[in-house]
Amino acid sequence: MGQAGSRITVNMLILLAAIFVLHIIGIILLLVATIDNAWWMTNTIATDVWARWIQTDGVWNYTDLPNIPSYPSDYLQAVQASSVLACIFSILGIFVFVAQLFTLPKGQRFTISGLFQLLSCLSIMIAASIYTDRFHKDESVGWYGHSYILAWIAFSLTFISSITYFVLRKKTA
Repeated sequence: MGQAGSRITVNMLILLAAIFVLHIIGIILLLVATIDNAWWMTNTIATDVWARWIQTDGVWNYTDLPNIPSYPSDYLQAVQASSVLACIFSILGIFVFVAQLFTLPKGQRFTISGLFQLLSCLSIMIAASIYTDRFHKDESVGWYGHSYILAWIAFSLTFISSITYFVLRKKTA
């Protein structure tokens, strides 16, 4: 193997490491978006897809989400399920990515990882889209919090990651 061959190998290793890091960042963002309490914020309320925190006298108190028509439980459950599925698909995708490096022949290596990332991408898009369409539409006070924004950023990263897996599969074939 000459100098050109070793350079290609090093470049491929750097590319694989970059894809791995991108995937890990996507997982972290998905987990934070799903777990953290900042999908909708006001000065005294922090709401996520699981509960609501209300600040009284400088102390944050955990409460259940309100049982009112502006919080339809069926849509809320769809947001919760889609967020969790996005995390699960992305985590499975990273394990499959590592396993595929050592078990599948060239040309087939990254297809399954790409599919898991695409499923994760679609799941978090569904969760954030439903949340955008069904919750807080008539509220004049408040803003979307960092968890909501991270969900959309995670959507972008998982989409880029899935496309990268499919392109990389073609290049290694």
